[in-house]
Parts: sequence; C-alpha cells; structure tokens
Amino acid sequence: MNISSLLQGLATFAWIGFFGVLVLIFTRASRSQPVKGLSTIVGILLVVGLALTTAGAGVVFLQANEYGVVISAFQDKGYRKEALGPGLHWIIPFIESTQTYSVARQTYTMSSSSSEGAVQGDDSIQARTKDGQQIFIDASVIYAVDPTQLIQLHTLWQSRYEENVVRPVARAAIRNAVSQFGVEELVSTKRAELETAIRSEIESKLQANNIIMSDFLLRNIRFSDEYAAAVEQKQVAEQQAQQAKFVVESKKQEAEQARQTAQGQADAAVIASKGAAEARLIQAQAEAKANQLLSESLTPTLLQYQYILKLAPGVQTIFIPSGNQFILPLPNTSTGTTTTTPTTIP
Repeated sequence: MNISSLLQGLATFAWIGFFGVLVLIFTRASRSQPVKGLSTIVGILLVVGLALTTAGAGVVFLQANEYGVVISAFQDKGYRKEALGPGLHWIIPFIESTQTYSVARQTYTMSSSSSEGAVQGDDSIQARTKDGQQIFIDASVIYAVDPTQLIQLHTLWQSRYEENVVRPVARAAIRNAVSQFGVEELVSTKRAELETAIRSEIESKLQANNIIMSDFLLRNIRFSDEYAAAVEQKQVAEQQAQQAKFVVESKKQEAEQARQTAQGQADAAVIASKGAAEARLIQAQAEAKANQLLSESLTPTLLQYQYILKLAPGVQTIFIPSGNQFILPLPNTSTGTTTTTPTTIP
C-alpha cells in the first residue's frame, strides 16, 4: 500500500467518524441532552477529514516500474509536459490527476490455444506463403512502454496501445514476412530468416509508436491438413527410398564380402599348392641327395656285410639240395659281374 492510498484510507475513517458523531449530536439534541463535547469532536473530525482528503488527492506515489502523466486544467494541452517518474510526487488536489503507465516488460501472445493467447479462442495468425500455401503461426511479442516518450504515447493511444498498436503491427509484420518465403523454405532452412524479418519489422514500427520491443518469439508454425498429409506422404516415400537404398547397399556389401572371401580362399589354395609343390621338390631333392650320398658310400665289403645281416640271426650253415642252385646269389666281391654258384653239401 502506498502513501496516497494510506491517506485516502485515513480520510475515509475520519469522514465516517464525522458523520457518526454528527448523527449522535442530532440524536442527543432531539432528546434535550448536552452535546457540548461532541461539537468539538465534530469540528476536529471535519478538519482532519478535509486535510487527509486533500493530501490523499495531492500526493502521488509511483512504484519503481511506473510512470505517470499528469492531467492538468492549468496546462494548455491539458497535461504536463513531463511525465512523473517513480517515487513520491505532489499535484494540485482536485484540479490535477495522474494517469499511470507501467514501463515493465509485457508479453502479448497470439496462439491457437485459448489458454495461452491474449484473445480467447484461436488467435493464431493465418498467412500465405509466396507459393500460395496457407500456414498458421503462434507468436509472442515482448515489449515495454518507452518512458521517455510516455507523453507522446498518451496523446496518441492512451491505454489502448496494446490493442491498437502491438496486436495489428505484429500480425501485419508476420503476414508480410511469410509472403516472402516458399512453404518448403519455411519447413527446412528459412525459419530463422523468417523470424529475423518479422522481428525487424515489428521493432521498427513499434518504435515509431513510442514502444520498445524486447524480443519476438516465433512459437509454432502449422500447416493446412492437406499440406501436412502431403508432407507426411513425402516423408514416408523418402524413408522407403532410403530403406531400399540401404538394402541395396547391404546386398552390395554382402556380395563384396563373399567375393573377398572366395578370393581369399582361392589365394590360400594357390599358396597351399605352391607350398606343397615346393615341399615335394625339396623332399625329392633331399631324397636324390641322400641316394647320391648312399651310392657314393657303398663298397663291395659293405654290401656283403649288409647281405649277411639280412639273414636270420643264428644261421651258421645253409643246406641246399644237390644239383640245385642257391635261390639268392651270393655277392661277388670281385670287380667282375656277380655270378651265382650253387653250393652243395656232399
């Protein structure tokens, strides 16, 4: 409660007391009762009531976010040239009055939701793109009254600035900006540019009407049901195309993987074959070398010795029928050819 309201409240109580005591005086006077002391009280209450009423009408207290335009009968234009700022002020009682304006930030919302907008019902902005598509926009304008231009604002609009300035300026700016873009641009890459264009136009026009715009919020963009259905079908088709492309790529990768596997197996088989062939070659070379060394190491004595070792162990004498040749030729230690001599026992 500010001091002006307090003074007016006290004045009200003084006047109530004044009239109450005055009634009491008339009542006692009609009964021939003394009213000497009551008359003094009535006088005091009358003076207090007049003083408090005058003070309450002359004292103006403005909050930190409030400015006031003084309406005065003593001024040529009907108001003071300078607005009153926050704090305690004195005006001429009963001749001057104050129109208070808030300079705090305010938000004006236009939305399709009845619980959000300043106007009940669907208050979204209908606009058409440059290719003729209809869209619906929810938006908010955050603004404040310019305290340095409050007198001018009061002269032009008084307290009707929100309805007669902020709302029409914002809606017109949104429609003008939307008409510069195609619907596909708004869906994809141009939303930020749209918001910038709207903000710039609203800011300049509000400033021309002594209002400062703090921010503009492009809350939502909605499309007609027909266009939304078409966009949805297009997205579904694109997703299906992407899926088909993914399947084709997967098949290609699988085929490439199979080819690489087959190539690897073929390369492994070739390497294995080469390895086996080289191993056989090395083995043959080793066997040939061994045979060569063995051939070089054989002597008649060694052969005879090896021949004897092959006989059954413990054989001291061999008997064969008379006149029959020995089935195994004895090695001939002479340098001539090997001959078989039948051995007989008489």
